[in-house]
Amino acid sequence: MKKTTVFLARRITKVTSPVSTLRYYCSTPSPSSPSRKNRLFVGGLSWSVEEKSLKDAFSSYGEVTGVNIVYDKDSGRSRGFGFVDFSKEDDARSAKDAMDGKALLGRPLRISFALEKVRGGPVVVPRLT
Repeated sequence: MKKTTVFLARRITKVTSPVSTLRYYCSTPSPSSPSRKNRLFVGGLSWSVEEKSLKDAFSSYGEVTGVNIVYDKDSGRSRGFGFVDFSKEDDARSAKDAMDGKALLGRPLRISFALEKVRGGPVVVPRLT
């Protein structure tokens, strides 16, 4: 059975053209999708942090339109990161500059602009040195 499967796979690749075997893992954002420069990734959250306390911490920098903390499916405990949405890009930038490295509930926050979610392939995150 295994030899047959290998033979079929080799046969298919010989028949198809090289162009049709290419796979595209990452897609560029469509022109209709809005820019996500008003969404911040917030890492280093304490397990006891709640949406209300995170919103209160960031609301002094502008209008917060949404807060999302990511929780573990099995334990229900916070995974230590979340997202904060602002109504304006300038508010998000000022909050990032002011809150990056500051402590919230005893833990320093790591804040950056959120990356667009890409389905179906690896996401390459640039390293800052």
